[in-house]
Amino acid sequence: MEDLTKYAVESALAAGASYADARYVRRVVERVQTNNGVVEGLTASESRGLGVRVIAEGAWGFACNSVLTPEGARETAELAVRIAKASATTRERDVALAPVEPAVAGAQTQCRQDPFDVPLEERISLLLDCDRRMAQVAQLAVREGYVSAYRETKHFASSEGADIAQERTETGAMISATAARGETQQRSYPGSHGGQVATRGWELVEELDLPGHAEELAQEATALLDAPHCSEEELDVILDGGQLALQLHESCGHPIELDRVLGTEASYAGMSFLTPEKLGTFRYGSEQVSITADATLEGGLGSFAYDDEGVPAQRTPVVEEGLFCGYLSSRETAAQQQLPGGSSGAMRADGWARLPLIRMTNVNLEPGDWALDEIIKDTKHGLLLRVNTSWSIDDHRLNFQFGTEIGYMIEDGAIVGIVRNPTYTGITPRFWGSCDAVAGAGEWVIWGVPNCGKGEPGQSAHVGHGVSAARFRNVRVGVLREGPPSEE
Repeated sequence: MEDLTKYAVESALAAGASYADARYVRRVVERVQTNNGVVEGLTASESRGLGVRVIAEGAWGFACNSVLTPEGARETAELAVRIAKASATTRERDVALAPVEPAVAGAQTQCRQDPFDVPLEERISLLLDCDRRMAQVAQLAVREGYVSAYRETKHFASSEGADIAQERTETGAMISATAARGETQQRSYPGSHGGQVATRGWELVEELDLPGHAEELAQEATALLDAPHCSEEELDVILDGGQLALQLHESCGHPIELDRVLGTEASYAGMSFLTPEKLGTFRYGSEQVSITADATLEGGLGSFAYDDEGVPAQRTPVVEEGLFCGYLSSRETAAQQQLPGGSSGAMRADGWARLPLIRMTNVNLEPGDWALDEIIKDTKHGLLLRVNTSWSIDDHRLNFQFGTEIGYMIEDGAIVGIVRNPTYTGITPRFWGSCDAVAGAGEWVIWGVPNCGKGEPGQSAHVGHGVSAARFRNVRVGVLREGPPSEE
């Protein structure tokens, strides 16, 4: 495939491109899923192909092909150039790219145990063991579980001389229990919406200890049927790591995508309130809030060696002690905004058949110096919220509402009971400005989000969020909205 990508680049230049890059991508996915004591799904899939991106006459062009022959590569490159020349007739400005040193490199995920080597019988047995443990609890209507293995192999070549090979392996797992009596209540472990996924091997599944949490999970789902509803009031809210990861994703990760800021990504989930004049001056949160975008973290789902423009993985400060200071950028947007450091290395595509877009890497809330137990003891009247069920946020990433599976009521520093169907609302800078306690490094976990949507045609990215629990003061809970959006 190295020869094929280089030949595609040469063919694009011969057809009139001033710049060209080519990506060969092969993906292999295996998934085992159980439902109520039976194996519901055994799936295995593989795809591979070539995507060619060019600049010709000052405009972008892209084409892709699953015919992996020299002729197929040449035809794909020539089509990309024709598309670029057609696009040039309506361009507003010529494309300019921030410089990058072309790399010749290779990288591979390090796994202690390759998930593809784990016998299918062992994967099924693990999930059915979890199912049996959950089935011991009455009033459960649905018991589910899954484990997955994912591998992506890439080769990237560019007309600037880049020659990069990468291989990433991901492993994921989740179990859930749904209780029913008039209504349904669900508890998931280690999280909802895909559970936990990381660029690690089968050792991740073993560390999660799914069977050890199965019965407790089922008992909580059943207990929620009799729990009181979350009342409508204003109180202190503690978000555990899994919920805080999604909060960070929606109200910080998407707003710092520079293509969204500049309006080239708008129709899918809107734009951003973090407009360029705010860089370096806007108060995003309290002094306890420091956020980074870091693609270099071992095990993070948003980790890699090089992005899909050949830019090396980086750690980019986004918020420093509450002050907004950085974007996720591409070579084009970095040049357009004259960012001094160039691209942040955030361009990735969903496979070979899609153009790279600015995507989150691992967007992290840096750890504080509390422990979760200390935060709870320090809270007079509050709510600890765990595991997301729903979310909604406006098209500038300001006004939001989240729902979680369970809430733990806190009175005078102690958990005194649970509530069902808790929701909370806020306005992004006001909410992060109310953060006064963040748990420390010992409780900090990189959560994987394998289904971040963006773009048209739609693309699904694998991203990560390193977080520990954090407290937010005077948050509205149990209501649908807080009021009209405001940046103040």
